[in-house]
Amino acid sequence: MYKIQTLNKIDPEGLQVFPATNYEISGEMTDPDAIVLRSYSMHDMEIPQSVKAIARAGAGVNNIPIAKCTENGIVVFNTPGANANGVKELVIAALLLASRDLIGGVQWAKTLVDEGDKVPALVEKGKANFGGSEIKGKTLAVVGLGAIGVLVANAAQSLGMNVVGYDPYISVDHAWNLHHDVVRAFGIESMLAKADFITLQIPLMAETKGFVNSDKLKLMKNGVKILNFARGELVVDADIIEAINSGKVGAYFTDFPNAELLKADKVVAIPHLGASTNESEVNCAIMAAEQIRNFFENGNIRNSVNFPAAELERNSGARLLVTNKNIPNIISQITTILAQAGINIDNMLNKNRGDVAYNIIDTNNESLSDEIIGKIIAIDGVFMARALNLK
Repeated sequence: MYKIQTLNKIDPEGLQVFPATNYEISGEMTDPDAIVLRSYSMHDMEIPQSVKAIARAGAGVNNIPIAKCTENGIVVFNTPGANANGVKELVIAALLLASRDLIGGVQWAKTLVDEGDKVPALVEKGKANFGGSEIKGKTLAVVGLGAIGVLVANAAQSLGMNVVGYDPYISVDHAWNLHHDVVRAFGIESMLAKADFITLQIPLMAETKGFVNSDKLKLMKNGVKILNFARGELVVDADIIEAINSGKVGAYFTDFPNAELLKADKVVAIPHLGASTNESEVNCAIMAAEQIRNFFENGNIRNSVNFPAAELERNSGARLLVTNKNIPNIISQITTILAQAGINIDNMLNKNRGDVAYNIIDTNNESLSDEIIGKIIAIDGVFMARALNLK
């Protein structure tokens, strides 16, 4: 019986992925095998030693102490792409709102509520203050061509925009899904200089924090519209407010409000609604649960932020799973222990990510004893070892 602890309300459709015969689910547990969460901050939490996996029902994992988890051999999963369509639709809505002052127009129209029969004439007289431009034919720079970035780029292209995308680390799968008319930029400076609109779809990392700053703003067109539905810290708030005040930036749409942005003119601060759709929450919950279940029942790792991707089709014998430091001589010690026990290896997969290595070893035995697992765990440099026995 695997124990799953939830630290936030997780959509029931996702939790149904765990069969009740093999999984116990609760918000309160002292020794869970896995944790599933959304936005709950784990940084001050004492993570039980029993935890083997954590799944974030969403893409961002800044609420999880990744380094500590890695040191303790805990696999951390996220769900990239599960909420991609919800975010894409909000970005497209922001593009349309940014091109024409619809929000300002609606707010002004409400001030006419007491004008009675004069309203139609006042509307015709005042509407010129809220004119704008169409997005067709304008240039959109998409910074980051992951799951969301590709969807945004394709949707904007279908609306008649000239789309330029930048991502030096684009995956083969995402490149295949990108519309053939989307131009791939090989340098960020030239792309920013020609864009009428810029949307950020990159993850927050040490090297991307403050990505939009005074230096990059100087490269942009006067009146550029900037959209940030990725992470608030990608933009230096003081720099963009200054650029708005000088006229360099025509509007800033962000999904990450704070006190300073809420006070600024021409900033539209949306209350973090990018993935707040019923469909996104269901998709993220299902994906998180499926990844946890696949890890426990097959040892496979997909969409981990701290462990290597590792998937191997099951054979008819017991499966051995080992996490260890990525140092020499670990594998030979494991195989020696198996050989001394008369256990043959049918198939094996060894993957590494930085200082962490992960092994999936299929054997010809129906089961591996606790004694064998104990000997493997005793190897210097091994974090975790467990067996998936057939009986």
